[in-house]
Amino acid sequence: MSKASRRAARERLRQERLKEQQRAKRNRILAVIGAAALVVLLVVGVGYFILTADSGPETEQSELYAGLPPQSVQQDGSVVVAEEGTEAPVVEVYVDYQCPACQQFEEESGAVLQEMAGDGEAIVHYRPVSIFAPRGEPVGSNSLRAGAAARAAADHGKFVEYNDVLFENQPAENEVGYEAGDLKEWGAQVGIEDPAFAERIDRESEIAGRFSDYYQQLTSAAQEEMSEERLRTMTLPELVEWGSEQGIDDSFLEGSYAEEVLDATNEAYARYDGENAFEATPSIYLNDEILGNEAFSAQRLREAVEGAGPGEVTTEPLASGEETEPEKAPSVGESPGTEE
Repeated sequence: MSKASRRAARERLRQERLKEQQRAKRNRILAVIGAAALVVLLVVGVGYFILTADSGPETEQSELYAGLPPQSVQQDGSVVVAEEGTEAPVVEVYVDYQCPACQQFEEESGAVLQEMAGDGEAIVHYRPVSIFAPRGEPVGSNSLRAGAAARAAADHGKFVEYNDVLFENQPAENEVGYEAGDLKEWGAQVGIEDPAFAERIDRESEIAGRFSDYYQQLTSAAQEEMSEERLRTMTLPELVEWGSEQGIDDSFLEGSYAEEVLDATNEAYARYDGENAFEATPSIYLNDEILGNEAFSAQRLREAVEGAGPGEVTTEPLASGEETEPEKAPSVGESPGTEE
């Protein structure tokens, strides 16, 4: 498939995603109004848009991903998309699937990164995080479930495809979403047939729910035992360690993909400082330098990558059949800021 054809396929699919998101917003607004007449209009409207939608989305999806290079799971659970031996700028993509600004980035620039990876013009390093995890229900659990599910999809070579589907179906803030049944169904849609995927989704969804209760217990105990000033200055890894000393059990996280996502969040906070500090999502780094608003423009992002020299991937891939082994003591990241 030619470069021009891949680009056209990506643009068609991007437009289809925008239509889907517009339909979803329209449906939510009409549902809130709740008038019988508007319910009728909703049904008619949905039928109309379905009938007038671009034909052949499944074919376009196949074309879109046909040119992708290998998706290599790394030892920390991140995913590198590049042919082995590629020398090109490295674009690191830190996103939280519950983050509206991350969805905007995906809509505007996700396709161009996939295209540049397919053409060997960039090494794209996806690093899902969960800065929302400490925010409680439902946003925290939504975030953690989705991050763990994306990691599970990577085991089956479908991270990029699943990443796109997660953003297409991002729930509104304070709306329960990314539920286990949907996560499994979307896996089937992108071609994951192994029953191990569904089993992993069920396990990780349970862990994400337990984390929400655990974090609430942890913070409540800390508020009773320490001053507000001390609590405000503690990082959450320090808070977790304190909780362990108080007998607040965090062992349910061990060996889970939810823990990997939480550890990845911690690592992002710790890795960068100064002008490159990781403070919110999305955070897009080009050869270790954080990008600004140009990340939200496909053309400007392309120009920035084309003007950069080769970068270096600092992680190591998992060996075939190897499983990640998170550290025994889980880390859960700093209290997050986020861009809405």
